[in-house]
Amino acid sequence: MPPGTPAADQTVRVAAYDTTLRDGAQQQSIAFTVDDKLAVARLLDELGVAYIEAGWPGAIPKDTEFFTRARTELSLDTARLVAFGSTCKAGVSAADDQQVRALLDSGAPVVTIVAKSDPVHVERALRTTLEENLRMVRDTVTVLTRAGREVMVDLEHFFDGIDHAAAETASETDPAYPLAVAVAAAQAGASAVIPCDTNGGTLPDVLGERVGDLRDALQEAGYGDCTIGIHTHDDAGVAVAGALAAVAAGARQVQGCVNGLGERTGNANLLTLIANLELKTPWTVLPGDAAERARRLAELSAVSRHVGEIVNRPPSSRLPYVGTKAFAHKAGLHASAIRVDPGLYQHVDPERVGNTMTMLVSEMAGRASIELKAREFGIDTAGDRELLTRVTETVKAREAAGYTYDAADGSFELLLRAARGELPEYFRIESWRASIQARPVPGEHLLPVSGDTITETEATVRLWAGGRRYAVLGEGNGPVNALDHALCAALEQVYPETADFELTDYKVRILDTERGTRSVVRVLIDITDGEDTWSTVGVGTDVVEASWEALIDGHIVGLLRRGVEPR
Repeated sequence: MPPGTPAADQTVRVAAYDTTLRDGAQQQSIAFTVDDKLAVARLLDELGVAYIEAGWPGAIPKDTEFFTRARTELSLDTARLVAFGSTCKAGVSAADDQQVRALLDSGAPVVTIVAKSDPVHVERALRTTLEENLRMVRDTVTVLTRAGREVMVDLEHFFDGIDHAAAETASETDPAYPLAVAVAAAQAGASAVIPCDTNGGTLPDVLGERVGDLRDALQEAGYGDCTIGIHTHDDAGVAVAGALAAVAAGARQVQGCVNGLGERTGNANLLTLIANLELKTPWTVLPGDAAERARRLAELSAVSRHVGEIVNRPPSSRLPYVGTKAFAHKAGLHASAIRVDPGLYQHVDPERVGNTMTMLVSEMAGRASIELKAREFGIDTAGDRELLTRVTETVKAREAAGYTYDAADGSFELLLRAARGELPEYFRIESWRASIQARPVPGEHLLPVSGDTITETEATVRLWAGGRRYAVLGEGNGPVNALDHALCAALEQVYPETADFELTDYKVRILDTERGTRSVVRVLIDITDGEDTWSTVGVGTDVVEASWEALIDGHIVGLLRRGVEPR
C-alpha cells in the first residue's frame, strides 16, 4: 500500500488548489477580465475547492484590481483566496522588496511564492548563488508568515532540478539542491511546498519516486507536518497521472486548472483530478460528508461548461468525465450491451459528475442504438422491430450519401419522427433563391484594405405558414447568411418563438475532393435558443443547397423542442 494511504474506515482529504485564474490565463488567446475572475472564483467556491490562486498583484494591474474588489465583492464559503508572487530579489531584503509588499497589500489570506529549485536556473536565470537563493526563500517566507499570512512555496523546475543537482553534487551525502530549497521553505514557516514539473516531461513513476524522496527529506529535517503539493503540466500527456502518483507517494494538495487550461499543452485538469480522487481512490477532495460531496461532484460538468463560456472557449467534447462525448456510444455492439446494463461500457455513472449518456447514431448503429437514442427524445420504440429496422437502414443509406447523424442529433430526431408519421408541418417552402452581385474595386482582386464589402448578396424565400403565403427578401454577408435572414423574417411572423433562435456554429466539409468544384458538400450547423442547443446536417452538390437543408431542419427542431403546435 502506498505511504499514507488511508485505511478503509478512514477519510483523508487532499486539498484541491485551483490555478485557472493565474496559470490558466497563460494559455494563448485566454484573457480574463476582473469580472470574469470574480465569476470563476464563485463557481470554484461552490464546487468546493480549497484554494483559488487568483493572480499576481503588484506585477499585473488587473490582478491588483481583482484583489481590491474581492475584499468587498467576493464572499467565499469553502475556498481561501491565494495571491501569487515570487521571492524577493537577489541582494534585496524581503522587508524592502516592493513585490513582497504588494503581496501583503493584496489582503489575500494565503500567499504562494515561486522559488527556483533547479541549481541551473538559479545560476543562469537568476544569476545568483545557490546560497543566496536559499536566503531569498527563507527571508520571503519569514516576512509573509510574520504578517499573518499562510505561505506556500512552488518549487519551480523541481524534478529537472533533481537531475541537475545529482549531476553536479560533489558528494553523495550532500542533499540534492531542490530538497534543500524545500527544507529551507519549511524551516521558515511555509505550510506547504509544491514540487512543480514545470516543463511537463516527468513520467508518473519517476515523479512519484521523487515526491517520496521529498517527503523523507522533510521528515528527516523535522518538518514532516509541512504539506506536500503537486503541480504538473501536460507536455508529455501524463499531467493527471503524475499528480495521482504524487498523491500516492504522499502529496496532499493537487494543483490544476479547469478543463486543463494553461500554457503550451496545458496544466493538469483539476476537474479530472477531483473526479478520479473522489470516485476511484480512498482519498477525498471535496468538503462535507458523503452526501454533500456527491452533490458537489454532480456540479463538475456544469463548472466545466460555465468556465468555457466565460473564457469563450468551449471545453473539448472529449474531456474525461465532463465532456459531451465522455459517455457517448456509437458502435452497435456497445449499444446492445448498454440497453441491458449501461455499466457494461461505462467506468462510472455519468450522473455522478453531472453528465449524461449519449447514443451516437451512424452507419455503425444497430436497432439497439436507434432505440436508445429515441429514448433521449422521449420516444418509445420498444417492440416496434419493423420501425427500428427501417430507420437503421435509412441511416446507413443516408450516411453512405454523406450525411452524419452522430454529430447532428436534431436531424436524426426529424428522421425518426418522420418514420413514425408524427413530424408536424410547421411551414411549406414554395421556393428560395439567392443571388450575389460583385462590384470589385478597379485593380484589386482581394478585399479592399478598408474592409468594405465588394459583393452584395440578397435572398428571397417564399413559404406558406399559418394559412398565408409569405415572400421575404433578406440581405446578408453571403448567400447563406442572406437566406438565414429571409427565412427567420418570414417565420417570425407566424412563429415569434423563432426570434430566439441563433446560429452559433457553421461547418463545411467537402466529401469527395477529387471532383473539384463538382464535389458533394456537407454542412453542419448548431442553433441555440439560449437554453438548448441542437445540430442539423445538410448534404448537396452546392454549399448553399446543403446549408439551406440544415437551416430548415434547424428551425423545425427548435419549434419541436419548444413544444410549438403548427399554426
